[in-house]
Amino acid sequence: MSLAGLQGPRGGDGCIESRLILLFIFAIVCVEIEEKGRAAIKLVSLRLAPIPSGFWSGFGFSSMILQLTTTATILVLLSFDLVDSSAYDKIVSHSRIRAKNEGPNVCALQHVMGTKKKYFSTCKSWYNKSICGKKAVILYECCPGYMQLDGMRGCPAVSPIDNVYGTLDLVHAKITQQYVDQSNLKPQMVGAGSYTMFAPSDDAWEELDPTSKSAMVSRGNTELYNALHYHMVNKRLLTKDLKNDLRIESMYEKQGLHVNHYSNGVVTVNCARIIHGNQVATNGVVHVVDRVIRVVSQTIQDVIQTNEDLASLREIAGNVGLQDQLSEPGHYTLFAPTNKAFEKLDKNVRDRLMGDNTVLEALLKYHLLNSVQCSEAILAGSVYETLEGSNIEIGCDGESLTVNGIKMVFKKDIVTSNGVIHLIDQVLLPDSSKEVMELIGESQMMFSDVVSELGLSEAMQQETEYTLLAPLNGAFSEDIMLMDQRLLRTILENHILKLKVSLGNLYNGQLLETLGGKLLRVFIYRTAVCIENACMVRGSREGSNGALHVMRSLVQLPDSNLYQLLLKDGRFKIFLSLMESAGLTDLLKKEGSYTLFAPLDVAFGALTKADIALLKRDINALRAILLYHFSNGIFINGGLERGVNNSIHVNSLEVPDFDRMATNGVVHVVKNLLYPQDLPVGREDLLILLKRLIRYIELKFVSGYTYNEIPLGFIKRTVTTHVLEKGPETLVEKIVVEPIKVTRVIEGQPAVTKVTRVVEAQPSVTKVTRVIEGKPSVTKVTRVIETHSASSDDEIDGDVKRIMGEGGPGITTITRVINPEARVVESEPKVTTLTRVIKKEPRITESTPGETTLTRVINPEPHIIEGPDFSKILSFKDNPELFESETEKITRIIKEGRSQKRAALRRPLGTRRKVRLVRHPSKNTQ
Repeated sequence: MSLAGLQGPRGGDGCIESRLILLFIFAIVCVEIEEKGRAAIKLVSLRLAPIPSGFWSGFGFSSMILQLTTTATILVLLSFDLVDSSAYDKIVSHSRIRAKNEGPNVCALQHVMGTKKKYFSTCKSWYNKSICGKKAVILYECCPGYMQLDGMRGCPAVSPIDNVYGTLDLVHAKITQQYVDQSNLKPQMVGAGSYTMFAPSDDAWEELDPTSKSAMVSRGNTELYNALHYHMVNKRLLTKDLKNDLRIESMYEKQGLHVNHYSNGVVTVNCARIIHGNQVATNGVVHVVDRVIRVVSQTIQDVIQTNEDLASLREIAGNVGLQDQLSEPGHYTLFAPTNKAFEKLDKNVRDRLMGDNTVLEALLKYHLLNSVQCSEAILAGSVYETLEGSNIEIGCDGESLTVNGIKMVFKKDIVTSNGVIHLIDQVLLPDSSKEVMELIGESQMMFSDVVSELGLSEAMQQETEYTLLAPLNGAFSEDIMLMDQRLLRTILENHILKLKVSLGNLYNGQLLETLGGKLLRVFIYRTAVCIENACMVRGSREGSNGALHVMRSLVQLPDSNLYQLLLKDGRFKIFLSLMESAGLTDLLKKEGSYTLFAPLDVAFGALTKADIALLKRDINALRAILLYHFSNGIFINGGLERGVNNSIHVNSLEVPDFDRMATNGVVHVVKNLLYPQDLPVGREDLLILLKRLIRYIELKFVSGYTYNEIPLGFIKRTVTTHVLEKGPETLVEKIVVEPIKVTRVIEGQPAVTKVTRVVEAQPSVTKVTRVIEGKPSVTKVTRVIETHSASSDDEIDGDVKRIMGEGGPGITTITRVINPEARVVESEPKVTTLTRVIKKEPRITESTPGETTLTRVINPEPHIIEGPDFSKILSFKDNPELFESETEKITRIIKEGRSQKRAALRRPLGTRRKVRLVRHPSKNTQ
């Protein structure tokens, strides 16, 4: 009783796990034992030795003893056979399970309607009830090695064991047995030895073309003898011994037989499928195959050289130097285009291919697989990688093979010593041999049509490398199509990159230059790659002169920063007002990468002026609330992990409007004010106000709780000067001076800090003076760069004194001579001076005629304590109470000493809390 391979198929077929199958078979056997008693003992005994049927009749075994005996026998056999079970053995075992209701040792086979083909059932074909797209009906037959007994259910008896010659009759290979007699091969097949016979079925002999059959049979016994000897191996090989890509020597002049063993249970020998395997004989084993096996002597290269239908392919192989590879040992599948297949190509395409050997090599390798795929092994569509690196799908449709879903194989299974050839009537074009515009698929045809209509395809020539960001057809709405053509052209120019950028070359933060001269930002997420607001669809492709990335939407190029975007929108007036009161407006303007959840004005309800004033009263609380709406990094909707739909939810709140791109970030619009749930409120009046605005969470109240101070060190203030030079002329275009924090000295009696600043009018514009001839005009710029260190108070005072001294350390002077012997045309040029005075009686640097001097006095390495930000105060005289309170505050801080203030300077930036950003199902999608 052969039980090899009872563990059954796993993995992709989704079949029952091996141990469950064993338990299931064990249960079936026990039931059969109970029903048939002595018949079960007879079944086991027949496998061990031919014993007369009445031998056991005198024994009075009870049902329990019968069960134990048979169970022990099964377990012993399992210990030998399961270790080396093959895919073929597993599929036979699976077929046995499918037929369990038909009796012992019955297998379920699927018969393809309209053909003579039968297959042991895989899980996939069983549930689909089809093979190669054709309907299949279920047949029940005895499993290999078993036979029926009259009046008994199923196939309870093991087939009698005979020599190889006698076994041919048992497996219905009667024509093969007849030719064995005719060729005088019988004496060898009934004698001593150990043989494997791959016996063609009767149908296989009938399907052999008459010319070949006549040549084999009519030329005398020698031809037939040699042909049958080629079907034999001089040792015993079961299906578990027939490994994939195995080459074994036949008994005909040691000519090779090429074995392939596939994961779906199909075993082929020279592409002939084993349809009934492992029929054990006394002097070997017989496997029935579905065709007569031909002697193999040529390589793939030999076939290409001798077949005139492959002349064009022969020329290509010669041009790219692949003849040697196609003639060396290996395991290849070649889908060989015929001459007619190349003639079907467009002339321009054919000429372009023939003129580029690199493209030709990729073309030929795209037709090559690094594995042998015989037609009888293809029961359904599967994807295979080609030597070119791309994938193709090989399937079947009835009797025909398909490539990428197309029936193009008209002659199959030309077996060679290093693989198999299938002739096809179409040329397979890989992406690497196509131009980028040829890569565009049906889902992006709107983009292709509009690009052509607007004349942009002229910029994408064969010799030019570029990358297309092709939106799906749905991105071109009616409003887009009705847009002014000049504006639409500008938009689409930003969907064409100037260089070839493959998917593997993209990285987070990368800037890509477009045909329109703009720069696009790249964002890489765990499950998506996005360019600005548009994220890619899977399936990027590379052509001979560029790459194609399919985008879910049109790319929106930002033209303003976060502040400008919100201001222009007009729906965020309250939010902007609060940001200004909190001193955070510069955060919206500064360069960076931020995600902002911006609350609409409706998020603040019907707040009164008193309510607004209450929010602004505690600046630490206000900053804590507002900064909770910010996150470092740009997070696009399409870059987040996808849920049921495309909407964003933040803290369980739906985001109705998202992906509004800015030069320094992205805005997602929310209808509610966000608040960190773990942050308590310490004042009852603020709690009442916040409860009116925030109802989606329960606010915590801790009486007396105060918010931590959040210094604005993360907002950098800069001074920039743009100088335009042209020939002998020097034009100082603009000097932009942004607010700078005031510093003061600790040591000694605190003096009144005098702040002289130009706020309005044109304080930062230096009048342009053109110098043509006369004495050289010297432009002198003197400035001190502010730094921070932990120097002593004495050093601070010394530094300030040195700075105030002319030419002291820390002052950088740059002098540029514009034009020797220049003459000043304009009389009495104005001197623009911006002076900051820190101590009493400051020293002001004056300028001489013909010179423009900008002097800024800041500490080179100052040791400072930051005070209140006077940049927000325009005048003290209008607010004497504020002046007095700030003066008292300054005096108190100074008296408390330096160490306490240093600790304040080192204090962390506050308690910014992370925003939980997740996706949830939503009714609305983008």
